Amino acid sequence: MKVILNTDVATLGEEGDVKDVARGYARNFLIPRDLVLPYTKQNVAIIEGRRVSIERRKDEKRSAAMGLKERIESITVTIKATVGASGRLFGSVSSTMIAEELGKLGIEIERRRIEIPDHTIKSTGSFPVRVKLYGDQEATLKVVVTGDGEKPAEGAESPAAAAPSAAVAAESREEVATATATETETEAASEETALDTDDTPEFNELEDNEPDAERDEYDAERDEYDAERDE
Repeated sequence: MKVILNTDVATLGEEGDVKDVARGYARNFLIPRDLVLPYTKQNVAIIEGRRVSIERRKDEKRSAAMGLKERIESITVTIKATVGASGRLFGSVSSTMIAEELGKLGIEIERRRIEIPDHTIKSTGSFPVRVKLYGDQEATLKVVVTGDGEKPAEGAESPAAAAPSAAVAAESREEVATATATETETEAASEETALDTDDTPEFNELEDNEPDAERDEYDAERDEYDAERDE
């Protein structure tokens, strides 16, 4: 199906271009979103009436792209990645990561416009990356990938990480011991308080070497008190 682009469409072309597309793609996607117009005499006349403004906008886009090209080619994007002893990355550097780094520098580029050799970067080094701009204009971005150390073996813990863990474990043990001691002291204090408030008469235990008369008197007093309490 022949259509006229009503605006710039990244996968097809620029505003005012005439393209052939699949009928279903045109009717189900492009036309409902007002991205294209069916190719008819009436729509051709509409686009031709906008031709002057269309060309003016194209000139503005070309000028902006030239300025963006100069800026992109004047910078270097550096990405730190985890690497092994062989210099190979654990993972890879993608166009999405590069687009994010450019965004931090105030340059907004869609990731699909960034073309990496072999699609991803899997080693350290310096790489030229192509950035597609407006029309046939392109910029070459220098991307440098540096390593931040070898990745530890799976399940292994570095000494720096182990030290804090040991300290935390020791601190936990100390807290448990302190809590246990505090609990014991609290229980002892509660028992002492209970004894202090008990109205039971105080009967001091007699030493084994006390005279028998005194022991008999002591036993009698205790028996009398117990009998009164039972009543």
